[in-house]
Amino acid sequence: QVQLVESGGGLVQPGGSLRLSCAASQSIFNFKKMGWYRQAPGKERELVATMTAGGATDYAAAVMGRFTISKSMAKNTVDLQMNSLKPEDTAVYYCMAVLGIAVTWGQGTQVTVSS
Repeated sequence: QVQLVESGGGLVQPGGSLRLSCAASQSIFNFKKMGWYRQAPGKERELVATMTAGGATDYAAAVMGRFTISKSMAKNTVDLQMNSLKPEDTAVYYCMAVLGIAVTWGQGTQVTVSS
C-alpha cells in the first residue's frame, strides 16, 4: 500500500510563505489525483488544492492566487507553495492520493500562521 509522508510545516508570520512537500513511497505515474486538504481545530477537513494525472488543478476559493500545487514525477512528490499566508490558514495539512479506487492519506503536518 502506498505511503505518503508530508514535510515543511511550521510557524510563520502573517504574509509569510511556506512550502509543503509530500513524498510517495512509490511512483506517482499512475495516481489519478494527488493533492492537499486541511483541517482546522473544530472544523471539518476541507480541500485546499488537487492535481489530476493530466495536470488539471482545482483550488479552494480561499487559497486561489496564493497557493500553488505542483508535482514531480522524478521525485514522486507533490508540493504546495503557500504565499501571503493568513492566520485563517492555520491547520493541519494532509496529503492525499488516489490510486485506482483507493484513497490514501498522509499523517499531516501542522501549519501555524501567527505573529
